[in-house]
Amino acid sequence: MHALKKHRPLRRVTLAAATTVTGFVLLLSLKPHTAPTVAQASSSAGQSQSPSRSPSSGSTSGSSSAGSSGSTRSTGTKTVTGDTIQTRWGPVQVRVTLKNGKITDVTAVSYPSDNPRDQEINSYALPQLRREALAAQSAQIDSVSGATYTSDGYQQSLQSALDSAGL
Repeated sequence: MHALKKHRPLRRVTLAAATTVTGFVLLLSLKPHTAPTVAQASSSAGQSQSPSRSPSSGSTSGSSSAGSSGSTRSTGTKTVTGDTIQTRWGPVQVRVTLKNGKITDVTAVSYPSDNPRDQEINSYALPQLRREALAAQSAQIDSVSGATYTSDGYQQSLQSALDSAGL
């Protein structure tokens, strides 16, 4: 007969308790998932922006080439911040830099970044949307698959910025 069957019930209880305690210790020792690093939405030299949402809307950036929203420089450079568009996953806002009527830079000022999944999606979607906007020179850009809500918010904010700039 097996050692854990009839004659040793206390051994069975001790083994079950030790297994349960070991399981709880292993479960509690698991570390939570850490957030991955997020690629910058803008590849402009000299600009350093946080990947999190910005509390300001319509304010100027720390860039030396950007003026206040809607201001015109003698070189024809204008920086305009679009409306904040509320999407299902959070607000999206875009800042556009124009030079002589052409889009020279598009920066996502705020976008969903509350959890690792948002950060992962936007780390690939925002650079694609930026490239599309610079290539199209308008808000008529394709949505990024897997980032539909962010893409729609990006397009709407970009269009509002272009409308504010008179384009």
